[in-house]
Amino acid sequence: MSAAIEVRDLTRVFEGSKRRGRERDEVVALDHLDLVVDEGQVHGLLGPNGAGKTTLVKILSTVLLPTAGSASVLGRDVVRETRAVRPLIGIVFGGERGLYGRLTALDNLRYWAALHRLADAEGLRRAHELLDRVGLHERADDRVETFSRGMMQRLHLARGLVGDPPVLFLDEPTTGLDPIAALDFRRLVDELRGEGRTILLTTHDMVEAEAVCDRVALIDRGTLLAVEAPRTLATWIARYERIDVDGASEEVLAQVRGLPGVSAVNRREDGGARIETDADGATQQVLRTLVDHGITSVQTSLPNLTEVYVHLVGDRGLEV
Repeated sequence: MSAAIEVRDLTRVFEGSKRRGRERDEVVALDHLDLVVDEGQVHGLLGPNGAGKTTLVKILSTVLLPTAGSASVLGRDVVRETRAVRPLIGIVFGGERGLYGRLTALDNLRYWAALHRLADAEGLRRAHELLDRVGLHERADDRVETFSRGMMQRLHLARGLVGDPPVLFLDEPTTGLDPIAALDFRRLVDELRGEGRTILLTTHDMVEAEAVCDRVALIDRGTLLAVEAPRTLATWIARYERIDVDGASEEVLAQVRGLPGVSAVNRREDGGARIETDADGATQQVLRTLVDHGITSVQTSLPNLTEVYVHLVGDRGLEV
């Protein structure tokens, strides 16, 4: 499988504010980043605000120059071959950026089709086709300013597909969407994967990353922490297991608290308890202790991607 996106030793440094009597501070947005995204893959770029996700997308989409290193899309260097890269990519933002509220949905897409240098007839055909695909055909002649957030996001996706790009950048695409609208959007992403398109999805939503991504790159402060399948990341810290137990007395829980590798024991609202471990082998010791006391209503579970992220980045990373 060949690489659709390849990033090598990519660095981007911004100048900070100048303080009295001091030189300008430097802000490192990307710190010698290496990343490869295979063709036909939905690849999540997961990190808190300020991690460097949007900076990377701007460089890949030829909007921002790197300070050092290289990046390419389908073998084309984003700095040296800018004009060759731009027809290969589509960009989908969250929110209202990139849409014109006083224009209709149809006119928005026709405008973007013209920017892609499609002939009028072809642009009109493409606009109608995309509006139908994202479920907005009946609202084609309505002004975008009358649209809900979910409808705007579907129109954003249609706009990103006007040029029929093989590579899509989705920058926080479901921010602010209600659960139903977010689910619809994820289904559309699934369809695009089925067409063989490559998608780089930036998000700080762990549920979204688990739901749609083939692989996930964890990034924090411009540094790549890990690149794996979402489920694999969870197994990396399987020692942070959770044990839910019913029928345990305070005496038994006190004994469990004293076991090595037990990080927390808390009562649940329903009267049961949740035991958390943070060391290899701790779960087995906890289970043995519970069974020795005649307690068999026990359930263990692995951490989800949210918990993986907290352990790898820290609680600071969830301040988004």
